[in-house]
Amino acid sequence: MRFVHIADLHIGKIVSGYSLLDDQRFALERVLSICKERNASALVLAGDIYDKTVPSAEAVSLVDWFITEASNEGLTILAVPGNHDSAERIAYASELLASHGVHFPAIYEGELSRVRLADEHGPITFWLMPFLKPAHVRPHFPDEEIGQDYTSAIRAALSNCQINTSQRNVLVAHQFVTAGSATPEVTDSELSLGGIDNVDVSAFDAFDYVALGHVHRPQRIGRDEVRYAGSLLKYSFSEINYPKSACVVDLGAKGDITYELVPISPMRDMREIKGPLEAILAPEVLEQSNKQDFVHVILTDEEPAINALARVRSAYPNVMAIDYDNARTRHVSSVSPHAEALQELDPFQLFEKFYEEQNGTSLNEEQTKLVRSAVEEACSTVKGVAL
Repeated sequence: MRFVHIADLHIGKIVSGYSLLDDQRFALERVLSICKERNASALVLAGDIYDKTVPSAEAVSLVDWFITEASNEGLTILAVPGNHDSAERIAYASELLASHGVHFPAIYEGELSRVRLADEHGPITFWLMPFLKPAHVRPHFPDEEIGQDYTSAIRAALSNCQINTSQRNVLVAHQFVTAGSATPEVTDSELSLGGIDNVDVSAFDAFDYVALGHVHRPQRIGRDEVRYAGSLLKYSFSEINYPKSACVVDLGAKGDITYELVPISPMRDMREIKGPLEAILAPEVLEQSNKQDFVHVILTDEEPAINALARVRSAYPNVMAIDYDNARTRHVSSVSPHAEALQELDPFQLFEKFYEEQNGTSLNEEQTKLVRSAVEEACSTVKGVAL
C-alpha cells in the first residue's frame, strides 16, 4: 500500500498579520497532485489540521474542499486532531464520514479508533491516536501510576490496543517524541516544545510505521519508520532554510517499508534579504526573485534610511519585518544580556519577574497559586509549552 503522510496544516494561520489561506490552498493542491501522480491509496493527516480550536468559516471551508477533493479521488483519509484542534469538532459526523472513507477518531474514552485496510500482502490496521495528555488518559486507567509523565500515559493508552504484531500496524499520532536524550529539531513557530511532554519512541515499538505530527521540520525519530512529516508551509523565519515536503510511504510485506520526501514549493516563499537599502532595491536584484514572497529585510546601512519601510514595501509588498544590522545594533546587543536571559524563562517565571519589577515585591503564596493555575490553563491550548 502506498499512502501520503502530511501534518501540521494549521489551516487559517495568520503570520505577522498576513492570512495564509491562499498559500495553504496552493500547497494542498500540490498534495492532491502528489497523491494522484504517485497513485496513492490513502492520505494520512497527523494533526493540527486547523490553527485554532475554533477555526474561521474560511478555514473550515478550505478543509472541507480539501477533504472532499481527496475523497472524490478515491483516497482513504485517516486523520487525527492535534493540540491546535478541537477533538470534539474534528470528531463531528465521524461515523457518517467513515462510510465515505474519511476517518476521524471519536473522542478519546480509553480506546483508540482503528481502521482496517488491506492490500495484496494482507490486512493493515491504522490506529488513530489524537493528541493526548496524561490528564486525558489517567481517568481510564485508575490502576496505572500516571503522573505528569507523557511516556507512561501513552504506554497506558496503547496497552489495550491488542496489536497483532504478526500483521502490519500504522500509528497516526500528534505528540512530541524523543529517542532517549535525542530530541527533534524544532523551529520558532512551534513555540517551546519539550520538557515533561516528551514521549519516548520506544512506546511505539509495536508499530511498523508511526506517522507523526507536532514538529514542523520533516525528520526521523529513533528509527526511519517513526517520522515527522513536517508542515506544508514555512510559518516562521527560523524555517527559511528548511524545504517542505510530503512523505510518500510504501508499505510492502511485513518489514518492507520505504519512503520518499516529495518537495512542495510554495506559492509565496518566506525568506530573508540582507544588505544596504539601495542594493536590495536594485532592479537586477528585484528581477531575480519573486517580489510577492514574504520577506524579512535586514538593512546594513549605518544610518537609518528615510522612508525605509515605505520604499521596501513598494518593492516587496509582503514584507513582514524590517531590522537593522549595523555597528549600533551590534553594540546594543552586546551590552544587553538581560534580553537573552529572559529567553530562558518559562511563562510563569516571566510573569513573576514582571510582577516583581512593577511592584517591588514578590508574589505571595496565594498569588503564586492563582497565577500558576492561570498560566497552566492558558498554556494547555498552546503547543507544548513546558512549565
